[in-house]
Amino acid sequence: MSTQPCGLINLPRITDPRGNLTFVEGGRHVPFDIQRVYYLYDVPGGAERGGHAHRSLELVFIALSGSFDVVLDDGLEKRRYHLNRSYYGLYVPPMLWRDLDNFSSGSVCLVLASAPFDEGDYYRDYQGFLEAVRRKAA
Repeated sequence: MSTQPCGLINLPRITDPRGNLTFVEGGRHVPFDIQRVYYLYDVPGGAERGGHAHRSLELVFIALSGSFDVVLDDGLEKRRYHLNRSYYGLYVPPMLWRDLDNFSSGSVCLVLASAPFDEGDYYRDYQGFLEAVRRKAA
């Protein structure tokens, strides 16, 4: 496992003096069919979100407004991404622990997901996540 498969996706951008437009098509601009969309907003200063990993869910994070950081952890290394443009998405494959922090005032984080919500897909305990990583590596 590695944080290597994750990365920034340059989303299509149509520029226009009246305002720009960006769109996302599942299976074309992101590497999965989009099954769920949710967004984070009104995050208080200094607050953190995330704090979990997924067994099989794939995600793309997009900063629709403002900025925030996504810290990805594969159990061996951590990598921080700063998102602040609405035409970039951060692809996150399964089995990476994620923490979101450093939210600017008024920021909006849009998340595209490869499956509907399933509590059984979550690792919410970091030690349990690390044990699963070690089992997969063995």
